[in-house]
Amino acid sequence: MILSFIIFLVMFVGGIWVMGISFEVAGLEALLFCAGLALVCLSMAWIMRADRSGATRRSNNWDGGPATN
Repeated sequence: MILSFIIFLVMFVGGIWVMGISFEVAGLEALLFCAGLALVCLSMAWIMRADRSGATRRSNNWDGGPATN
């Protein structure tokens, strides 16, 4: 769990940093901004699915039936 948090933190802060420097680099602004945004989104997905009891896992689906896992 600690390793997952470290990976999340590096990706999240790195994504924010890449979005921040995108305005300083001439010619690659949109590409760097989109890459930083993708890193932030991937880091959020990483931390939500990191553990067996992750935020997006459920034992039952929305209609109360068994999960399809």
